[in-house]
Amino acid sequence: AAIQAPVIMMSQNRQADRDREAAEHDYLVNLRAELEIMHLHDKVDALRDKEMMQMIKRQNETLKLLRKEVAALAAAKA
Repeated sequence: AAIQAPVIMMSQNRQADRDREAAEHDYLVNLRAELEIMHLHDKVDALRDKEMMQMIKRQNETLKLLRKEVAALAAAKA
């Protein structure tokens, strides 16, 4: 028993070291994934902003055309 105890302790220490390394690796992988997700959110936000600006521009152009049409109809009636 006296000989087995140190061998068991060394084995447990090695297993604890492996567990610690695995936990550190998992943490790094999760951190990288979180950073990548944040980057993707930024890209989606930028695309949405660009599309929103394009939509507002098209909407303003449509409003201008409608105002011209209304003015032309009003002039034709007068």
